[in-house]
Amino acid sequence: MKKPPDPHFRHRFPGGIIGHAVWLYHVFNLSLRDVELILAERGIVVSYETVRRWCKKFGASFADRMRRRRPRPGDKWHMDEVFIRIQGVQRYLWRAVDQDGVVLDILVQPQRDANAAKRFFKRLLKGLQYVPRVLVTDKLRAMASLNANCYPAWSIGKADI
Repeated sequence: MKKPPDPHFRHRFPGGIIGHAVWLYHVFNLSLRDVELILAERGIVVSYETVRRWCKKFGASFADRMRRRRPRPGDKWHMDEVFIRIQGVQRYLWRAVDQDGVVLDILVQPQRDANAAKRFFKRLLKGLQYVPRVLVTDKLRAMASLNANCYPAWSIGKADI
């Protein structure tokens, strides 16, 4: 079987240096010039424009690898809703957080009803192969539609706040 082509083929620097530059830029939220300076301190002379091209070319594959390595969220999710104003118009911010405090998803919607709640959870569960064991809501009326009939695997509880 033939090996897949090397993505770093025809680049002046080896893949390890390119990967390190892309990693520095994305993980530490550095500017391109900061990455250029860090590499220069290590004896690697490269311009910020080259780092920009590397990030543009290899950034998506780097993000995919980081997403795959991300730990699985906990099995107890908390759902809350906040009323916010955006340019004078009232909106509803839906947020799902796991038991460790990791924000799973945020969605801003113009309406607050059962369909909005279902739409939020469809979006939340879209890329996951599992569902939470417990879903804690803050006595939200819109969450009443997410009962055991809709999602039988969930135990939906209400938190007293």
